[in-house]
Formats: sequence, structure tokens, C-alpha cells
Amino acid sequence: MFNVHDITRNACQLNGPLRRCGYDWWWHSFTAQDAETGEDRPFFIEFFVCNPAHAEEQPVLGQLPENRAAGKKPSYLMVKAGTWGPGKCQLHRFFAWKDVQLREGTPYRIEAGDCLASEKHLRGSVTITPEEAAAHPEWMCDSGSLRWDLHIDKLIAFNVGYGASKPLRDLEAFAMYWHAEGMKSAYSGSVWFNGREYRVTPERCFGYADKNWGRDFTSPWVWLSSNCLTSRKTGKRLENSVFDIGGGRPKIYFVPLDRRLLGAFLYEGREFDFNFSHLWLNVKTEFSFEETEHLVQWNVRQENDEAVMQTQIFCKKEDMLFVNYEAPDGSKRHNRLWNGGNGWGTIRLYEKHEGELILLDEIEATHVGCEYGEYDGKKERSDEAVV
Repeated sequence: MFNVHDITRNACQLNGPLRRCGYDWWWHSFTAQDAETGEDRPFFIEFFVCNPAHAEEQPVLGQLPENRAAGKKPSYLMVKAGTWGPGKCQLHRFFAWKDVQLREGTPYRIEAGDCLASEKHLRGSVTITPEEAAAHPEWMCDSGSLRWDLHIDKLIAFNVGYGASKPLRDLEAFAMYWHAEGMKSAYSGSVWFNGREYRVTPERCFGYADKNWGRDFTSPWVWLSSNCLTSRKTGKRLENSVFDIGGGRPKIYFVPLDRRLLGAFLYEGREFDFNFSHLWLNVKTEFSFEETEHLVQWNVRQENDEAVMQTQIFCKKEDMLFVNYEAPDGSKRHNRLWNGGNGWGTIRLYEKHEGELILLDEIEATHVGCEYGEYDGKKERSDEAVV
């Protein structure tokens, strides 16, 4: 079973060697409605912490030329917030560790200035002027103003199981870990973007909350998720359904496992597990990413002993960001990490019966969170796609 809540994995994981070379982040994405027009607009908010053992009086920014020349590793809390679509932006606000209050253990709580993130509550603000953004490329962000005050109810989890359990966390077996405590989450409250109010409601937010941590990122980097799903079989909204796919090339003890994805689909309460680390399921995966002039496209086929899930997702390039992170060692190898929140597409879910594939449902997905990137923009060989 993957729908097992475990808030101990949501606690900050920067212990041992990860204090010197490690990151941890809490990600939130959701859709809000314009208070005047009712129009949808997707937003994201993230709290990203890095290298507490290298803390100084001010945030240590790894892309600042003098820090790079001195070999300094980044060290800070970065509050990242932004939006996709027309007027898209990502905004970064940095705090030195001395200005951060971080609760050890569970439930997690991290606070700095007017910014707070916890299991149930998000609040904060980021404002960057055009002049500041131009003068500080080391901030890796755009200009704009965003403020938020939100309540969170995490309804459905994607627990990847033993791969992110305490024994393997303590051993630092993987370079990058993942836990989605709220792969379906209900947000409520308000967001103010460039002075305009957007309201967030549980019924129309299509919310998502997860976290990653480790000593490095992955390449390729894949993420797809949505709980705004409609059955083409019945024409009805699937109210108790959500899918989540993530991964790329995980590393265990610095050895890459070529092109592996973790995947889950809760279909009206029924679990379909495509987690490659669950060896008894005999999971096989194929995936590709394509760019056209105006669109990007994901194609994923996941199979286990009992079912097949075929996922095809699209997103407009003009709606997406190249989301920016620097690794704990100070490098920035992801420079074309496509990131969006208003993708759409189709999932075909099949059951296996006596050697035949029986179509259980064909599902329309909208408000899809989506991500893809490779180090240095290098494209991998297509013959590496099957694992």
C-alpha cells in the first residue's frame, strides 16, 4: 500500500553529513481563482533549506562569483514562490540560518520573518523589484510580489516505502529522496499576486504537497501529478483519485540506476502501484520527453504484474518556467528544468486478465503539475528508455 501517511518523513532530514552537503525542501502547488473574475491561476510555494553546517551571518549564495571563487557552499533558507501562465515568475527570498526557527522532529515547522511552513499552515511573502532581479543574478529569480496565507489538509499520501525509510535515510543510501505526504491536498485561504487577490478553496485547488531531500539532484528529472481527473467511461469527475509519477535516474551509493520512475494511481480508492523499488511487482517503465515549437510532451508507460498505466501529458511552453536550484556543492547543472502547473493529457489504465489487457478507464487529466530536465540540456539515447 502506498497511501500511508508518515509525517516523520516530512521532518527536516539534514542530519549527519547532509548538514555539510545536503538540501531539504517542502513543495506546495495549487490552483486559485481570481477574486473578481473567477479565473483559474496556478501557484507554487516552496521552502528550501541547504547546508546548515556552512552557515554565516548572511545567506551564502552559491552562484555569487566571489563565493564561487572562494569555494563556498550555499547555506540558507530559500523561500520560493511563483505562478505559471501569463505573467509567470519564480521569486526567491533568502534567510541566513541564524534567522530561521526550525522545529526538530515532527510535526515539522520552519519559520523566518513573516514566512512559515508546517503540516497545516503556509504563510509568507516575497517581493523582488525588476532592479533587484537584474542586479542579483545569484538570486536566480524574476521580479514580482506574492503574499499568501493558507490552510492545508493533506488527504492522500504517496509513501514510496522502504526506499525512504529511516534505515536507508540514516545510511544516506540514495542521493535524492522523495515523500508525498499530500499528493492530494485541500488548500484554503488567499494569495495576493502583484496586488491582485486570488482565493483558494478545497473544491477547486487541486492541491499537491511533497518533499525531496538529499545530497544531489537527478538527471533526467521527471514529475507528473494531478487530482483533477474525469472518466471518459462515465463522464464523471473522479473524486477519490490521483496519480503521481516521479524520478529519473536515482543513485544508490553513487551508482546510478538507469531511468527508473516511481508511480502510483489511486483510482476511486483502488491502488495501482508502479514503484520500481517494490521488486515483487516486476515493474517495467518506458518514458520519453519531447519538445515541439509550442508544446512539451511526456509519454510514460508503466507496467506491473497486474496492470498497465499509459500516461501522455502536454503543457504549453509559454506557460512554463525553467525552475532554478543550485546543488549543495554549489554547482548549477540544471539550467533547462521545465516546470509547469497547468498541463493536461490522458491516462489509460488497463488490467491484466489471462494474458490480455482490459481497459479499465480512459481518464482526462487537467491542472497537471509537470517537470522535466536534464543536466546541461543533453538528450539521452532512446535505447536507454526501457528498464
